[in-house]
Amino acid sequence: MSKKLYLMRHGETLFNVLGRIQGWCDSPLTDRGIAQAKTARQWFAAHHVMLTEAHCSTAERASDTLELVCDLPYTREKGLREHGFGRFEGQPEYLNPAIPYGDFFVPYGGENDATTMKRVVATVDRLMAAAPDGAQVLMVSHAGATHSFLAQRAPAGVLNERMPNCGIAIFDYDGGTYTFEQIVDPVAWAEQREDSHDQI
Repeated sequence: MSKKLYLMRHGETLFNVLGRIQGWCDSPLTDRGIAQAKTARQWFAAHHVMLTEAHCSTAERASDTLELVCDLPYTREKGLREHGFGRFEGQPEYLNPAIPYGDFFVPYGGENDATTMKRVVATVDRLMAAAPDGAQVLMVSHAGATHSFLAQRAPAGVLNERMPNCGIAIFDYDGGTYTFEQIVDPVAWAEQREDSHDQI
């Protein structure tokens, strides 16, 4: 029996608003980020998704998001952390070069793209392989980390833009093989529902 992966980005944070580079450093969810996570919870409920297992990165912004989305016990996984930016952590976003980064951050104590991709994919693969048949698995991570996973496990061109806050990449997993299904933006989904109600 196959399993389902819901790989989700955390809600909006203070550093997102301030335009600061945020990898292994952390900042709290904003009020909007909290609302986004609660909206994601509504999306799961509306689509009758009964999550059975949950994991997140070691960043507080990820665990806080997860706790707003579901009530399951969860594990915090270093492998789901964001790309490490070294001395660029917390610096203005305009200093962040275009993706792919390659080895740009390595001289500054950060990670290269290959290292981030390897640890994220290995962590997701390990957790999905260990999950029981029929599991509905939530993993809350980060924009760059999610992008790294999609680059390896989704068809080319699936994510041409940055993953939105609380965006969810959905995969079917069967016998070690991932089948990409869709990327959902719960905030956009909620806004569309409100618009349709207004038109009635």
